[in-house]
Parts: sequence; C-alpha cells; structure tokens
Amino acid sequence: MRILVIGFWLLAMIAVPVWSQVPKTADGHPDLNGFWKGMKNTVPTGNIAKDLPGLKLPFTPAGEAAWKHNTTATVDPEAICILGGIPRHNASGLPFMVMQTPQYVAFLYFYSYYRLIPADGRKHEEDPDPSFFGDEVGHWDGDAFVIDSVGFKDTQVWADENGSPHSDALHVVERWTRPDANHIHVDTTIEDPKFYTKPFTYSRTWETGDPGQRLGEYSCAENSVDREHLGFGPGPIRPDGSRGYVNAAPLPPPPPPPAPIKP
Repeated sequence: MRILVIGFWLLAMIAVPVWSQVPKTADGHPDLNGFWKGMKNTVPTGNIAKDLPGLKLPFTPAGEAAWKHNTTATVDPEAICILGGIPRHNASGLPFMVMQTPQYVAFLYFYSYYRLIPADGRKHEEDPDPSFFGDEVGHWDGDAFVIDSVGFKDTQVWADENGSPHSDALHVVERWTRPDANHIHVDTTIEDPKFYTKPFTYSRTWETGDPGQRLGEYSCAENSVDREHLGFGPGPIRPDGSRGYVNAAPLPPPPPPPAPIKP
C-alpha cells in the first residue's frame, strides 16, 4: 500500500509542470531569491494609479496641491541621484534582485542601493528617523512575505515615476508572493491620510531573468553633466498613464567617422 501511495505521488509530481512548482527554501517558505524584470503587459509602468478607475488617485486637497507642486516645481529626485524609495520602486520599470535568508530579505536595485527587511516579526521603532524606504519590518503570513513600512521622508520624494506625492504620514504594506517558478508578485497597499482620501492598492508581477543574470555597478553621480538643465515635473504623460512621448522624435543620424589623419 505504501508503495502504491508513493507511486501516485510521483505521478502527480510528474504531471505538474515545472514552471508552476514554487521553489521553497530550507525553512519551508517560498524562495523569493532571483533576478526579476518587468513584463510587457504591465501598463502603465511607473504609475501607482495603475489599478484605479480612470487612473485617478483619490487626492485630498493637500494631496492635489502636493501633486501640482511636484509636477510643476520639482525635479525628479532620481534624476539628481536621490533614492526613489517605496512605493516608487514597486512601480519602476527597472529590474531588481532579491536575496533571502531566514533573518532578512534584501532587495537590490538597479541604481546600486538596497533595502534590508528583518523577517522576524519585530515591531516598528517608537520614533524612527524619516527615510526614503521608511522603517521596514517583515514577517511571513503563510506563503506571503509581508513588509510594513512607516516613518517616511516628505521632501524630495515622488511616490512613482509620474510625480505622485506622499507625505510623512505614509504607511505602506507589501505582500510578496511567488505564484510559480517564473514569477514574483506584490500587492502594495498605500495609506496616506494627509494626501489621499482612502487607502488603495497597486499590484504588479515580474518575471525571472536569464540564468546567472545579475545587476551591475551603476554610479548615478559620476557624470551628472545635465543636472542644471533638468526641467520640472515628469514631462509628458501618455494617454495610457505611463511617462513619455506618444510619438518620440527620431534620433538624429550618427555623426560621420572622423577623417583619417594625413601623414
């Protein structure tokens, strides 16, 4: 009988596609490790209003004023090498990596900075210093890694690529899951009573990169020659809610090769 049961179990495992099997760590949690890149069906990219009707954020009067300030009187903080923070990075089109241990889960970002979340279920600090990623604490809720963040900065911050604002009252809860071997998913709940009339959720899925793919070094401030020429706000927003031109001008032709030096 025992042999028969084992045989049925093996047949069931063979019948399950490899891509649908969720990798597990030694402690039994879903394995979030890997290089993760955006998917083409994430539209609009970079906009925390992606899942809201009409792409409309539920601004309070103060939030509306902050949005107008961001889009008409501030330069994109990331363009001058300031950390993007959360929730902006969950909306970004750039890839990232996850490194997971039983004690911590680390997110490594394209711009060569990181966030390190304790996974032991600890409480928030009583009076955390304001930061771009906030005071982050994590715990496992079944197969979801939950990150709870408070204590955010409220200056030189955009909540997404489009200049959406957040205040120092921001509270972010992320639920990270791995639906199958090839994807990672997050549901990000954003609560900010100063700037938004109600909490809302931004959801996103990424796919795994090529085997062995990893982030390279990126030095944002190394050659910042155009800093003084940057304009205010995110620039044009397409009808689909993403940042950029609808019909971008074609690139100019490459310059001709230099003439050979005569002896």
